[in-house]
Amino acid sequence: MIKTLHKMGIRSSHMYWAGLGSIGLSFASWWMSRSVEPAGVDRADRWGIFVGQWAPTFFAIGVGLRIEETHSDMDEETGTEMFDRRSGGVRKRPHAGV
Repeated sequence: MIKTLHKMGIRSSHMYWAGLGSIGLSFASWWMSRSVEPAGVDRADRWGIFVGQWAPTFFAIGVGLRIEETHSDMDEETGTEMFDRRSGGVRKRPHAGV
């Protein structure tokens, strides 16, 4: 799924923005439901929680896309690269025979 999203042109930054937007939308839907609907705070809380659950999903997909963006060129190579945790990127690993 992540590779398909990556091939479609969706980037991790898009998902991070969607996560932030869903947090704002969660607050806005809670506020609007609280002030407009006669059902009261119970329904407003349900709307806010429902929309608020989207944010972790968007952030998780963003992390998956970030990993895919970082390692997209590893499929073309034969394992000559590895992840450098300190820099958060990919660096060349020296060949064993060299």
